[in-house]
Amino acid sequence: MPFDPVSAVEHAEPLDRVVEPIRNAVGKLLGPAPVRDVLHGVWLGHPLHPTLVQVSLGAFMSASALDLTPGSERASRALIATGFAAALPSAVTGLADWSVAHEEQQRVGLVHAAFNVAALASYGLSLAARLAGRRRTGTALGLAGLGLLGAGGYLGGHLSFRQAVGANHAEDVPHLVRPGWQDLCAVDDLPADGTPARRILGAPNDDVPVVVVGQAGRFHALSGRCSHLSGPLSDGEVTDGGRCLTCPWHGSAFDLEDGSVRRGPATAPVSAFEVRVENGRVLVRLPGAH
Repeated sequence: MPFDPVSAVEHAEPLDRVVEPIRNAVGKLLGPAPVRDVLHGVWLGHPLHPTLVQVSLGAFMSASALDLTPGSERASRALIATGFAAALPSAVTGLADWSVAHEEQQRVGLVHAAFNVAALASYGLSLAARLAGRRRTGTALGLAGLGLLGAGGYLGGHLSFRQAVGANHAEDVPHLVRPGWQDLCAVDDLPADGTPARRILGAPNDDVPVVVVGQAGRFHALSGRCSHLSGPLSDGEVTDGGRCLTCPWHGSAFDLEDGSVRRGPATAPVSAFEVRVENGRVLVRLPGAH
C-alpha cells in the first residue's frame, strides 16, 4: 500500500501536544454561544469559513496571474492587500470550526493552518518587496506563497471531502426512510419521564436511528444523529424548557418540533418526523422521504 502523507498526519499523535493548548485558547477567545453561531454559519445554513476563504484565494491567485502581465504591478499590490484583509475573518471562522472537530480532523487542520500562515508570510514579504520597488523579488515571493496556498488548499479539501468537516452528517436520512407511516415501537417501551430514547426504523428503512421524546402525552421524533459530527442525540438532554434537544458531543441544539438548529456548531437541521399513536404503537412519518 503506497504511503499516504495526509493519513500519516491524521494519526500523528505528537501533534496533539500543539493542538490541545491552541484548542483551549480558541475556546476561551471565541466568546458566547451567539458569537460562535455567527462564526460557524448557523444563520447561513452551512459553514461560513469556506465562503470567506474564496475571497483571499481569489485575490492572491489573481495577483500571481497579473504578475505575468506587464504594467499590472499596481493591481497586483491591491489584490494582495485585499487577500490580507479577507484573511483574518477567514482564519477566525476556520478556528471556530476547527475547535469543535474531532482529533484526527484537528491534526490535519493544524497543518492546513500552518501552510496558510506560511503563505500569508510569503505574500506579506512579497508586498513589502513590491512597495520597495523590487518587483522581481515580490513576484517570486508571491509565487512561493501561491504554492503554499495550494498545499494548504489540498489539506482543506481533504478536511472537507475526506474527513467531512462541515458536512451535513444527517443528509442521507430522507433517502433511507421510505414514504408513509412506519411502525417504530410500543408506547410502553418508551421512558415515562420524557428522557430521550433511541429506537431504530428497521427494514426496509436501512436501520435508521430515531430519537423519541415524550412530553405531556405527545411524542416528538427526530433523526438520531447530530448533523454536525453524527453525535448520538439519544444521549443528549432536553433543554430550553422542553423545546430543544441538545447533542452531548458539542452542544448543538435542535428544535423538537421541526428539527431546525437553535445553537451550533451544527449548521444543518435534522429530520423531524410526524408522530401518531395507534393501538399502543408509535407510528412515524417523514415528510419528503423518497
